[in-house]
Amino acid sequence: MQTKLTLRLDDVLIQQAKDYAKQNGKSVSQIVTEFFTVLSAKQQDTSLAEISPITKKLLGCMSGAGLDEQDYKAHLLNKYK
Repeated sequence: MQTKLTLRLDDVLIQQAKDYAKQNGKSVSQIVTEFFTVLSAKQQDTSLAEISPITKKLLGCMSGAGLDEQDYKAHLLNKYK
């Protein structure tokens, strides 16, 4: 079943999407469908195969540290004084 979806975008972005679709022989709806299909597939792929080994080692290293957004803001203010 297909359902209509209304998106509100900048005029420039809409024109870019139309130009891209025309260049690729597709409709804007097809382009958006493909985008969401790829996005959904990436979210379902929980493997870390695309992440570099160094980054993998860093995953979770700060869990339980008790830091929050305010701590980060304080760090940045201190760093760039």
